[in-house]
Amino acid sequence: MSQVEKKAGLLRRTSSSKKPLKEKVVLMYDEIFAKEDPAKNNPRFWDELFLMKVNLEYLESKLECIDGEEVQRIQDNINSLFHHCVQALGEEHQIKVVNALQTLCALFRGVHQKNKSASGFDIINMLMGFDKAEQRMKDLMERLDSLLCGDGSESLKSLCLKLLLCLVTVTDNISQNTILEYVMINSIFEAILQILSEVSSRGQHGYDAVVLLALLVNYRKYEVLGEVDIELRQYKDKEEENQGGFFSTLTSMVGNMFIADADEKLSVQTNEAILLALYEAVHLNRNFITVLAQSHPEIDIATTPTTPTPTTPTTPLGTTPPSLDMMNNPELPLDPNLQTSNLLITFLKYASIVMQDTKDEHRLNSARLCLIILTCIAECPMRHRKKAVDKNIPSRPLVCAVLDLMVEFSVTHMMKDFPMDLYLRCVQIIHKLLCYQKKCRVRLHYTWRELWSALINLLKFLLSNETTLLAKHNIFHLALMVVNLFNMFITYGDTFLPTSNSYDELYYEIVRMHQVFDNLYCMVLRVSTNTGQWKEAASKVTHALVNVRAIINHFNPKIESYAAVNHISQLSEEQVRSISLNVRKNVSLNTLSQDVLLKEFSTIS
Repeated sequence: MSQVEKKAGLLRRTSSSKKPLKEKVVLMYDEIFAKEDPAKNNPRFWDELFLMKVNLEYLESKLECIDGEEVQRIQDNINSLFHHCVQALGEEHQIKVVNALQTLCALFRGVHQKNKSASGFDIINMLMGFDKAEQRMKDLMERLDSLLCGDGSESLKSLCLKLLLCLVTVTDNISQNTILEYVMINSIFEAILQILSEVSSRGQHGYDAVVLLALLVNYRKYEVLGEVDIELRQYKDKEEENQGGFFSTLTSMVGNMFIADADEKLSVQTNEAILLALYEAVHLNRNFITVLAQSHPEIDIATTPTTPTPTTPTTPLGTTPPSLDMMNNPELPLDPNLQTSNLLITFLKYASIVMQDTKDEHRLNSARLCLIILTCIAECPMRHRKKAVDKNIPSRPLVCAVLDLMVEFSVTHMMKDFPMDLYLRCVQIIHKLLCYQKKCRVRLHYTWRELWSALINLLKFLLSNETTLLAKHNIFHLALMVVNLFNMFITYGDTFLPTSNSYDELYYEIVRMHQVFDNLYCMVLRVSTNTGQWKEAASKVTHALVNVRAIINHFNPKIESYAAVNHISQLSEEQVRSISLNVRKNVSLNTLSQDVLLKEFSTIS
């Protein structure tokens, strides 16, 4: 018995002298894979085929088993099968439509699995014939659009989305999927929009619709501006103020998925697909960020369908529970029964938990996506606002929550397997927030000392693990970014630090931890004066340390003199700050170029 026949094409085994019986649909598949036209002797062949329950396993395995010569021999029959599948999508008989959708899935998967090394044009030719491909795909997309926007059953709409997801993901690199050219020409953006804008359909198909949208946006995104890309960039809700538009509903749906994850109690599940969709929306359309900070997660938006259809896969993309200690952390409440003020806060809580455990690959990817999303948000003048006059009001600008999250990440991930790319993102987010504060001269009441302390400890970690880290990473780039954050505070802090006392606290922290900066200077000076791959990178840090070293060299003698005159072995913070207040104005600082401090890091592309 052949391997293909073992794949569920047999009904039962009879006596040893008789061949096993086959399902009728399997016999019909065998006719398609023969050289003759299957409809030659049976004009009703295609009508009968779509009344039969699809045997996906057998059909896909047959497609995977055919070799080059056989492809040429049966290509007309495969083209005919594809054509009749598309035609069947217009039938009133739902059984035929369902079977046609499933058959198309098998065709796309089977042909691509067998021909992974073939060009996209060869695959198109095998599936539908290159000369007829444009019309075939136009017909297919029109019928799918009609089914998604029509009054048909929810299970049928679900199958349509599954087919589209199958079509989009058959290649490892989405940009190498040539068939998507036809999908982009015949855009289904409006159909996806309709699904996401209606409460009932969003509850049933929201996950697939959002993932599909995110994938389509990524098709050749660095080569051409795609149709979906343009649609998202230009889209603006007419009903935005009433919280009833597309962006509002998308944020609510994404928020529900985060809350649903938290409802597990024992684990918060990572979901890279939804994070990717959130990133694309935030990145492509700045209107989305406003809605993100104003939308409330929906609670129980959809009634339970008669036939349960999960809004997320049974096994989400990457699921690893964090430790129970982490989930019991009182500083990270993520209770699905508590309505947070907006979706951005929900996202920050989610990100905080995901980023605590990055040893698992899925969590590392999710943490990276969370930081990229926050970078996009930080680039936009979003939730920065001045503190309320009444200091008893326990509210803070959302930018404070973002800074809290960056500080938390910074102090908790100094480990042997150092996540350099995440730290670069983290520091980049802080930099972009400071640039906005400086530009708009918004005085932010924040516990800056915690941030300064976290950054200094990060430099200390880089110094302590120089040899190990340099074997894998360019630590000088990260060190430069951190030092330039201090230069931002030193040079432009008067535009966004809340009071003059904040400057005293900054100088105190620099002087108190001067040994770290001294050691950093010695290290980068040593590397920059020797030949090696890090010479240029280290020299940039040497130059960036000018202001910090000027403060240290100015204050240390004053502090030592004060201690000697007053016979004090160790000065208190108040005594050091009093010295700072008297002599700070005399410090000679180098005003670094705004291009260096404000445009040091590239924007998200």
